[in-house]
Amino acid sequence: MRFVIWAGLITALLVPVVTAAFSPYLAWREPIYVIAGFAGILGMCLLLLQPLLAGRWLPGLSPVTSRHWHRWCGLALVAMILVHVGGLWITSPPDVVDALLFVSATPFSAWGVIAMWAGFAAALMGMSRQRLSLRFRVWRLGHAALAFVTFLGSVVHALLIEGTMEIISKFALCALVVLASAATLAKLRVWDVKRR
Repeated sequence: MRFVIWAGLITALLVPVVTAAFSPYLAWREPIYVIAGFAGILGMCLLLLQPLLAGRWLPGLSPVTSRHWHRWCGLALVAMILVHVGGLWITSPPDVVDALLFVSATPFSAWGVIAMWAGFAAALMGMSRQRLSLRFRVWRLGHAALAFVTFLGSVVHALLIEGTMEIISKFALCALVVLASAATLAKLRVWDVKRR
């Protein structure tokens, strides 16, 4: 059973990346644009890993190991966002400015920006847990709420884009991200902030 779960996860992560590598949309694109696009795809893959690690769904990983990798995946996600947005800034600064100011003509831009800021806030909250002096359950609720906005915004952002990602694998990855997030939120009962 452990092998099946890990094999399924690896497949879910690899298929969107591999199919995107054969996308006709990559023809004649600048290398920096391609890098930015794949940073976005890898970011979506990390969004699948994050709730699985937070909910300790992956077999063979202890709670401590899961928490450790959840932290590192969060930092990697921030890095992918920076590469994604930075690459798009280099190739088309006006489009990025319009997106950041929420005046872009493309609806997916606003969802991407919302997901970006929520992701940064979730990461910052994760790194500042001790300094915030919040009860664990209150901190977890805030962190989970920001993570949920990141998941939702990223999924809508990805689904609205007609680009490098192959449509079926993209929908499958997005569906898995939503399912994993919902299952983890339900398992951890993050809304319960009362002491037991």
